[in-house]
Amino acid sequence: MEPDKDIRFSEKKVDESWKEQAESVKVKAATSQPAAKSKPAETSKVFLSLVQSLGYQALMNLGEIPNPMTQQTELNPEGAKESIDLLIALRDKTQGNLSDEEKKMLETLITQLQIKFSQSV
Repeated sequence: MEPDKDIRFSEKKVDESWKEQAESVKVKAATSQPAAKSKPAETSKVFLSLVQSLGYQALMNLGEIPNPMTQQTELNPEGAKESIDLLIALRDKTQGNLSDEEKKMLETLITQLQIKFSQSV
């Protein structure tokens, strides 16, 4: 065995250029987020439109509003129940994925339609 040698290490050099690259990617992502937020806003509009459409259909089938084609009020409990069931399925399948506005609208609409349905049958 050799006697203890004085081992000297050269100065350690660390490439820190990755930090600058990561920061520039972070800045680019932060500035492009408004465009990314417009998609969820558009999706929310479409979702709320779907919910409103199903609610309108249920109200029409409950005789609460006239049929736009005939201008007559019609009572179709089976059609109303189907629309309400679709709204309930939407609520159950989207649980945890809705904005507060979407959730509130869906819950309120389902409750109101269920009350109207129970009064009409």
